[in-house]
Amino acid sequence: MEEAAAAPVILSNEPGSFPRSVLAERHPALIKKVRDAFPYGPREHRALDALLKQATEGVIEPLGPGAHDRHQWEEWGRDYFGMSWFDVPFLWAESYFYRQLLSAVGYFEPGPWQGIDPFRPFKQAELHTAEADEELAALDPLARRPVDEQGQALLLGSLWGNRADLGFSIAAHGDAADAVDARLVADDSEALWSLLPERGAATLCLVADNAGRELLPDLILIDHLLRHQRAGRAVLHVKPYPYYVSDAMTADVVDCLRRLSGARGAAAEVGERLWSAMGTGRLTLRSHAFSCAPLPYAEMPDDLRQDFADADVTVVKGDLNYRRLVGDQLWPATTPFAERTAYFPGPVAALRTLKSDVIVGLDERTEAKLVAAHGHAWKTSGTHALIQTRR
Repeated sequence: MEEAAAAPVILSNEPGSFPRSVLAERHPALIKKVRDAFPYGPREHRALDALLKQATEGVIEPLGPGAHDRHQWEEWGRDYFGMSWFDVPFLWAESYFYRQLLSAVGYFEPGPWQGIDPFRPFKQAELHTAEADEELAALDPLARRPVDEQGQALLLGSLWGNRADLGFSIAAHGDAADAVDARLVADDSEALWSLLPERGAATLCLVADNAGRELLPDLILIDHLLRHQRAGRAVLHVKPYPYYVSDAMTADVVDCLRRLSGARGAAAEVGERLWSAMGTGRLTLRSHAFSCAPLPYAEMPDDLRQDFADADVTVVKGDLNYRRLVGDQLWPATTPFAERTAYFPGPVAALRTLKSDVIVGLDERTEAKLVAAHGHAWKTSGTHALIQTRR
C-alpha cells in the first residue's frame, strides 16, 4: 500500500503528544528515581545531572570514547547527533536515552557499579506485593477448570501482564470474561491456538517484554503449553542488559522462577516444572544484542531471523516489541497486520496492551467506536489490548 508505505515516523516534537510526554516528563522522573534508588557516588551523580540537562535542554551527544559500543551507536545515530532529542525518531530517542542512562551509572565500565541493574529495585518490588500474591493464588481454582479454559485464561493473563488477574479469573467468573472481551480491540486467539495444536510438539519462541509481575504470567503460560503438549520446546527471548526500566533479563527470569517455587499450591508446582524444564532444555533462554537495538525487527540480523524461522510460532509480547514488529510509524489503523509483518520469517503473534500511538489491524467500525468513546486516549492508556496473529 503506497499510503501505508508513506506513514510518518513518530517523533516527539508535537506539543501535548504522548511521545513528547515520555521525553519531557517520564525520562526526567526516571533519572531522579534511579538516582534515589542507589547510593551512587559523586561521579554517577554528575553524570545523571548531565544526562538530565542534555535530554531536556540540550542536543544529542555521542557516547564517550571508551564506550564498548560507541561505533555501533555512531552508525545508528549518524543522522541524529547534534539534534534535539525531540526532533529524532521516538523509538531511537527512547533507546538511546536508556543506553546513556546505563553509561551514567557505570553499568558497562569497570568499577563498583559494573553490571548493577539500575532498575532491579523496581522489578523486585513488583514481585513481592499483595497483588502478586493474589494473582498466584488465583491459579489454584483455575487448575480445576477444563484444560482449554485454563489455556485461554493464561493467554489473557500473559496479555494483560501486571493485571494478570483479569485473565486468571476469566474461567471462574463470567463478568470478568465480559470485561476482558470489551477491552480487546482485536482478538486472533483462535488463530494463535491453531499454531499450537494439541500433541503437536511445536517449537514456541516467546519474546518477553517486562520483568516482575508481567513476566510471571508469561512463564505460567509457557508451563501450560509444555505440560499439555501444545509445545514441545519453548525459547524465551530476554534482553542482554537493562532496558526500558523493566524489560526482562536472565536474572529476572531466575527471580520469577524462585518467586513461583517459593509460593504455595499450583504456583509452586509451576515453578518446579519450569526449573526442571530449564535443566532438560525444554525451556531455553536467548539473549540477543539486537533486542536492545533502536531498530524495527524488519532489520534483524540473519542469526536472529533463523531463530524465528525455526519456530512454529513466535509470540511477541508488549508495546515496545509491537512498535518494532510493525514499525514505529503512524500507520492507518486499518493497515493489515499481515501486511506489516510479511517480512517476518515465520508465523508471528502479538500480545500487547496499548501504550503508544502505533496500531494496525483494526476494522473501520472498531476504530470508529473507540474514537467516539475515548478520543485518542485508548491508544496510550493501557486500558485496551490486542491479540493479533499472522500465520
